[in-house]
Amino acid sequence: MHDAIPLTLALILLAGMGAQWLAWWLRLPAILPLLAVGLVAGPIAGWLDPDQLFGNLLFPMVSLGVAVILFEGALTLRFAKLRGRARMVRNLVSFGVLLNGLLIALAARLCMNLPWSLALLFGALVTVTGPTVVAPLLRSVRPQQELANILHWESILIDPIGALLAVLVFEFTVSEQYQHTILMFGAIVIAGALFGLAGAWLLAILMRRQWLPEYLHRVVSLALVLGVFTFANALATESGLLAVTVMGIRLANARDLIIEDILDFKETLTLLLISVLFIVLAARIDPHAFSGMGWGAVGVLLAILFIARPAAVWLAAIGSTLNWRQKAVLAWIAPRGIVAAAVSALFALQLERLGYSEARTLAALTFLVILATVTLQSLTGRIVVQKLGMAAPPPRGVLIVGGNPVARAVAQALHEREIPVILADPLWRNVRAARMAGVPIYHGNVLSEHADTYLDLTGIGKLLALSLWPERNTLAGLYYRPLFGPDQIYTLRLDEERDDADRVRIVHSYRTARLFGEQVTLNRLQERLDQGHAIRATPLTASFDFAAFRNKWGGQAIPLFALDSKGLLRVFSTRETLQPGPGWIVISLLPPAEATKGAEAAA
Repeated sequence: MHDAIPLTLALILLAGMGAQWLAWWLRLPAILPLLAVGLVAGPIAGWLDPDQLFGNLLFPMVSLGVAVILFEGALTLRFAKLRGRARMVRNLVSFGVLLNGLLIALAARLCMNLPWSLALLFGALVTVTGPTVVAPLLRSVRPQQELANILHWESILIDPIGALLAVLVFEFTVSEQYQHTILMFGAIVIAGALFGLAGAWLLAILMRRQWLPEYLHRVVSLALVLGVFTFANALATESGLLAVTVMGIRLANARDLIIEDILDFKETLTLLLISVLFIVLAARIDPHAFSGMGWGAVGVLLAILFIARPAAVWLAAIGSTLNWRQKAVLAWIAPRGIVAAAVSALFALQLERLGYSEARTLAALTFLVILATVTLQSLTGRIVVQKLGMAAPPPRGVLIVGGNPVARAVAQALHEREIPVILADPLWRNVRAARMAGVPIYHGNVLSEHADTYLDLTGIGKLLALSLWPERNTLAGLYYRPLFGPDQIYTLRLDEERDDADRVRIVHSYRTARLFGEQVTLNRLQERLDQGHAIRATPLTASFDFAAFRNKWGGQAIPLFALDSKGLLRVFSTRETLQPGPGWIVISLLPPAEATKGAEAAA
């Protein structure tokens, strides 16, 4: 048996990574293929029996994994990000969560005859959506930006809030089992809060006073999280999950503390844990628990989809400007996520040990809700959004990093063609002229926390890095790559960035497509602007195509952009060779004497 454990773990890990890749390729939430692998390997084919394989180690392994997942989710809960956000988001993650959970608990009580303690626990568990399922769904459904922002921020904030609510309800349930309801519950909350705050304080002190080398930040934070979880549980049974959640929230909102490196590490670790845990937990699902639920489970699911969620959305929207179609989209798109599955499975294990006969029903019902909501809303979300007229147009806009004269000229040219553009620079003198010309600006560093909170990227889909500093261009490209995608990041070459200069050449994995081509540099464009060259738009026709444009101007013209027949912005770069056709508009830098005449002749 022991010889089989390493092989089985390796196969589980490989299957988990394969499921993650399949989810990325199909643009689906990863939870679907992961659960499918677990169900096939466990109850369907009988290849994997986690209880027999891991024995007494199963519960500690799942407990520690869920603790890390909850800590990583809590690290994303920054209260400053709520400022200036829609009141709708605050309502949804406050009394909206409570109403949603109570209505779901009532449905579980009436339809499944669960005890009130387990019904309330189930209601708290399945209020959690989570960014890991919402973000892929939003990318495929593409609702209006206002709705996407509400759903995105709700998923981020409700992850730790909903998990915290579920932990509190569970601990109240467990304390009831010990017949010391009020005292035990109070001890659990106090121990969890104190250990969580103490762990956050200790890690913050170690980092602020530089008592730890930077390469130890990640592993020490992991050791502290596991230590806080274990010691809290030792002092007050079942207080560990609350402790790590409090620790994460406190660190996320600590001043002058850089936790991005820790968060990146925890995200990677969480991805690994989720891939393993979901397959293991899905393999434990008892098929008889599904068959034993009957029509009551269908009633619970219908109540979640058509009563609880819509009621929470409509209550949260009181006083807002949302119309009924927008509310309908918000009510429909609410897939349940990874935290709900992981925490419910952990609670089921603990409740089984405490003698609750309905524990497996609770886990199976939670998994059923996750599978049904993710599958149903992935298949129908785009249809609902389009039928209600709430689909967003494709992002046509451009974020330009740098406020030098070349960047301002490019921004002005795009703005005149009605392309959404934002010119960003931390120096006021660099953006003042653009603002006077009516070009939207952001006065600040695009890598700052202020930009993360207040820079409105609605309708923006490309990044053009035109700063005078190559390091800033590289960092901006890396920072916004997950948001825009690597194929939408462009950097204008600087003269000092020579391919044969190892001292200044950027690492290959950090490079992006060269804006306007490999031979076009910032200084070259600046020299031409100083000579009176101007950025002009030239429409192409059947009689004056792109070849004719090239023949007319030769090397005097530098093509910058093109608007295709659908009005979408295309970029001349090293990534692709554009071949504009009739009906396109070429935006290029043309000589001063012939610029206007050339454009008029082409028209």
